[in-house]
Amino acid sequence: MAGLDTDGTIFVGKGIKAESLTLALANRHGLVTGATGTGKTVTLQVLAEGFSRAGVPVFAADIKGDLSGISMPGEAKEAFVKRAKEMGFDYEVDDFPAAFFDVFGEQGHPVRATVAEMGPLLLTRLMDLNDTQEGVLNIVFRVADDQGLALLDLKDLRAMLVFVAENATTLKTQYGNVSAASVGAIQRQLLVLENQGAKEFFGEPAFNIKDLMRTDRDGRGFVNILAADKLMANPRLYATFLLWLLSELFEELPEAGDLDKPKLVFFFDEAHLLFTDAPKALLDKIEQVVRLIRSKGVGVYFVTQNPLDVPDKVLAQLGNRVQHALRAFTPRDQKAVRAAAETFRANPKLDTATVITELGKGEALVSFLEGNGTPSMVERCMIRPPSARLGTVTPEERQALIAKSTLRGKYEETLDPESAFEMLQKRVQDPAAPGGTAQGAPVENSGGILGNIGGMLGGLFGTNRARGQRLSTTQVIAREVTRSVTNKVAGQIAADLGKSVAGSIGGSVGRALIRGALGGILRR
Repeated sequence: MAGLDTDGTIFVGKGIKAESLTLALANRHGLVTGATGTGKTVTLQVLAEGFSRAGVPVFAADIKGDLSGISMPGEAKEAFVKRAKEMGFDYEVDDFPAAFFDVFGEQGHPVRATVAEMGPLLLTRLMDLNDTQEGVLNIVFRVADDQGLALLDLKDLRAMLVFVAENATTLKTQYGNVSAASVGAIQRQLLVLENQGAKEFFGEPAFNIKDLMRTDRDGRGFVNILAADKLMANPRLYATFLLWLLSELFEELPEAGDLDKPKLVFFFDEAHLLFTDAPKALLDKIEQVVRLIRSKGVGVYFVTQNPLDVPDKVLAQLGNRVQHALRAFTPRDQKAVRAAAETFRANPKLDTATVITELGKGEALVSFLEGNGTPSMVERCMIRPPSARLGTVTPEERQALIAKSTLRGKYEETLDPESAFEMLQKRVQDPAAPGGTAQGAPVENSGGILGNIGGMLGGLFGTNRARGQRLSTTQVIAREVTRSVTNKVAGQIAADLGKSVAGSIGGSVGRALIRGALGGILRR
């Protein structure tokens, strides 16, 4: 079976002819749609296996646990063997390197992000805040930036909300109005988030996206599987987490241009959750990231039941299509069938709209980009059988794989470094404590980033060091910048600091340099 994936393509299925996805065009993104039970998960697994064989790492959310079986050898079932022979090859079982992740840390390595990395835009979406509350949240982040207060976890954000509310009169001139009612509403939403399990997600050590881009000793790409069964109990957290991850990829990866194969392929299952009730500003940013992340060497594949779930601007970016059966029982279903048919390049030999309703389980209409970047005419085909196990792994098998993972121990222990919560507590006890100005005194932002650097240098080499106290986050940044500029031009500062500093900081320099793409673009 592996021999079929040759000449830089992934063999997906066969109808009148073999249907293959060209790896060099796989970063033009894709869409897998179809009603429940029509074979979307099998198609996703076939694609993931093909990418892994080609040395391309994959990230996918596993909603029902079915994709976890890719880590175990398949079974030569009679139906699989028969289908393979009909397609002209002998069925062979296989398994693929896999890594398991879980926001709650129960079925995989924990995945965390800091509050600062998430940013006010995505947090607004996560907490379903109104425009006024979003404005207050932006002020909170800006004050934290200007005063060197690191926002790592939810207790840091809660402490900052209290600080801003208590000093609203002092801060009003520089930042704008902050109402007690808006702060109270945000605090209530934070409690809701904690009750939904978000407390485990925010904090350190923050997840490093480079851990998604690994290959094994045989050169096969790792299939990174996010256990999403419990996460789906809070669909907004699920969608926000994946959007954050996508924005991190967009921010961290360098421009790559046209490659022979993607650096990473990202499967977004239950994609409709990303777009449901999303404000226009967020939809615009999603469309922008999907359009631009292609040049970073990342392919994004949306998996959903209905093509209408995806906005037109995003749909236009998805060049590789696999359409399983849709049922046309209602007027909306009929509209979806027509819309799906119209998105394909017409084939005069097929009545696409009619065929979509007639497809059997495991059948699909496919259209992949051809060598010149144009979509092929839509064809009906049977999806090839997967090589790995089709179904879930047992809890014992999952734990055995986690135990021998090279990532084991990297994210399991939660860290609680000094951040906004601790620094604000020190201010109450000692207004002259390091980590910012006295309570209620906003920092003037004259001179921009370089002006802030200059102001930091006195504290770096002054009394704080003499007393043997721990350097504040702001001082650490100043030290790193000072070292950097002696050897490199200013344009390289961001690269020299790196994610190791940015993941733990809230100072104005770090946040200005390392803001997340989705969180930062709108705030500027």
